[in-house]
Amino acid sequence: MTRRFVSDKWRPNLGMIVFAVLAVVAALPFTAAVLLEFDENQFQGRYGAAPEILGVLAVAAVTLLVGLVFLRTITRPIAELRRRMSAIGNGDRDAIAPMAQAGTVEIADLAEGVLTMAASLSSRSDYVSTLAAHVSHEFKSPLTSIRGAVELLKDSGATMSEAERARFLDNIEADADRLTALVRRLREFAMAETPGTGGVAALEAVIRAIPDATPNLRIEHHLDPDLKIRMGRESALIVFSHLVDNAAQHGAAVVTITAANEDGTVRIVVADDGAGISPHNRDKLFDAFFTTRRDSGGTGMGLNVVQSMLRAHAGSIRLLESEGGAAFEIRVPAG
Repeated sequence: MTRRFVSDKWRPNLGMIVFAVLAVVAALPFTAAVLLEFDENQFQGRYGAAPEILGVLAVAAVTLLVGLVFLRTITRPIAELRRRMSAIGNGDRDAIAPMAQAGTVEIADLAEGVLTMAASLSSRSDYVSTLAAHVSHEFKSPLTSIRGAVELLKDSGATMSEAERARFLDNIEADADRLTALVRRLREFAMAETPGTGGVAALEAVIRAIPDATPNLRIEHHLDPDLKIRMGRESALIVFSHLVDNAAQHGAAVVTITAANEDGTVRIVVADDGAGISPHNRDKLFDAFFTTRRDSGGTGMGLNVVQSMLRAHAGSIRLLESEGGAAFEIRVPAG
């Protein structure tokens, strides 16, 4: 395992340290017995001290050594980790950094797990803050438009022509539809962030259940009826409905879906014959609220929801190179 916050160098585990300490402590009585067997005068003349004094010094030295070992391998790393957690709890992002000393294997694993979790939560917090800012911006525009139209209708509706009144009402309806789409996407995003545990879906049944995105779009697939993916049916339907809808919005007439089980992972390719993805938009394709169809009602959340949903189920999605249209590769665990 490659560590982010502690080094991969060799370090003793707690059992080794305890065993070594117990071995030294167990050896002390035997050492003392050997020392006492010597003739005291002869021993003192040779070593300049009585055996009892040397025994006391030996015990003191061993005690000091044991204390230093525990301080360096257990007490100090735990104290540092405790200080880090306190600092992170107070909002100090700089505390999410590699440990200067991780001590034993157990403490190194604990520090790695705790700091990795802290980094993940910090990243998640940044993402939620960014998402909230985007959502506020996306809701503000149609709400402002609706409020303006309503105020004009209240103030001047009686003097407006039928055509003018109809135009304002159409604008209100279009903005309301956009708000409805945003709310639906946010609900799907919430489902992706908190997926239900378990769930297996037959891929062919999911594809057959995709609602018609447009009367002019045809879905072609030749899937094994027994091929299953480890994802609930509703979640899988959201993923593939978004991809088909995305193809329809880009002028596709045919969407082709192929799939195969590759060593426990189902590889699915969803390809269409639409306008494709321009090179300068490829890197931003899965960003939240990025869309080239804002004027026609696009929310920019569809592919971000797809990516989040797949990640929540240990899957992935990427854009493939294609001569025409767009092609996405999905990988998800087999059911």
